[in-house]
Amino acid sequence: MARALWKGTLSFGLVNIPVELHTAVRENRPAFRLLRASDKSRIRFQRVAEKDDEVVAWDDIVKGYEYEKGRYIVLTREDLAAAAAKKDRVIQVVDFVESQEIDDRYFEKPYYLLPGQGGAKAYALFREAMGRAGRTGIARFVLRDKEHLAAIETIGEAIVLTTLRFREELVKLEEYDFPPARGLSERDLKLAGRLIQEFSGTWDPDQYTDEYRKHIMQVINAKRKKQEPRIRAAAEKHSAEVVDL
Repeated sequence: MARALWKGTLSFGLVNIPVELHTAVRENRPAFRLLRASDKSRIRFQRVAEKDDEVVAWDDIVKGYEYEKGRYIVLTREDLAAAAAKKDRVIQVVDFVESQEIDDRYFEKPYYLLPGQGGAKAYALFREAMGRAGRTGIARFVLRDKEHLAAIETIGEAIVLTTLRFREELVKLEEYDFPPARGLSERDLKLAGRLIQEFSGTWDPDQYTDEYRKHIMQVINAKRKKQEPRIRAAAEKHSAEVVDL
């Protein structure tokens, strides 16, 4: 099993369950290096000062907050440490809410919570109780010196923790102009509803594959063999004529 990203306890009320945090997603698209075209030499990036184009060592770099154009407040390591959240190794559940109440825009990155040493029974008990209640736990915890808000849910036999965005991170809907529903006829709504019904189905993630990854790997493998890549032609383009619903 992969090494845990974080170890601590899941806490709510007087209950404390030892847990480990593990990644639940994995990037599987091919990674590319930047190379010089003439000899395939790797490109190396350097930290260069804007004022005189001098290369700057890490020891000479500080963090600054630009409060006006070109004017900065420098923050030392002590300043950053003072502002950092307390490292208490606790995922503190503060609320249990109805799952459908959480706006999808808040969800960020999922992780698996696994039981720590001696915590298997308490883990299973908490998971089953949460599943029966049909609620999502809202928690706070610290990961890599940053406090996170998180949603805790059950999926099968797993407890899944998903980091959440804070409210101030979301762009307000009022900043954009969305078309109003005025002028829509009941007939048009029923027709659109029938079209949606025609395409309705059951969620099956296996039928949605990463076509880009498949095609780019076909190109890479063909070029390794000094062959011409053969990519299946894209689906026929639809007519440019726009059909009104």
